[in-house]
Amino acid sequence: MDFEKLNGLVPAIIQDASTDTVLMLGFMNSEALDRTREEGKVTFFSRTKNRLWTKGEESGNFLHVVEILEDCDQDTLLIKANPAGPVCHTGSDTCFNEKNTSSGDSQNPEGLAFIVKLQQLIHRRKAEMPEDSYTTSLFNAGINKIAQKVGEEAVELVIEAKDSNDELFVNEAADLLYHLLVLLTAKGKDIKDVVAVLEQRHR
Repeated sequence: MDFEKLNGLVPAIIQDASTDTVLMLGFMNSEALDRTREEGKVTFFSRTKNRLWTKGEESGNFLHVVEILEDCDQDTLLIKANPAGPVCHTGSDTCFNEKNTSSGDSQNPEGLAFIVKLQQLIHRRKAEMPEDSYTTSLFNAGINKIAQKVGEEAVELVIEAKDSNDELFVNEAADLLYHLLVLLTAKGKDIKDVVAVLEQRHR
């Protein structure tokens, strides 16, 4: 990063990793960027306090880093993060007084963005492989076992589709979707790759 253009600071745009909503704008020096990368929580350089300031250090509403991107001129950062609560000190979801929701169903503010969060969790399970995790056991079993589970869940969904129990049907659909996300991750793919194909077909 070129920190010299703005006398040692660069603007950092914070975006919700799940909803793509712009949450806030802050400034970082090289030390703030290093700490953000090391600790996984967004840390700024506060121009009013003249010190490093981790967002949420007082409120607990941390910004958990998912991805850090540099722009083409290397003088602006885009940080995708998962907010632990309202971002603005006023209590608003964002510092621009917007609601941080996906474009999904208005009765379900999280909308389909939860699918992205679930995929991110599955990615973390694959990277960390924690014990006593069902997802870990699937990855340990290998690609053939995961693919078999997807097939089994698909058959169970078809069976429930022929009955009249909507609750069981939706539960089987959830099981199928979860195991499909695991299979995608095991194959090095993402639900966004599937969405891209559907969007291309739609066009």
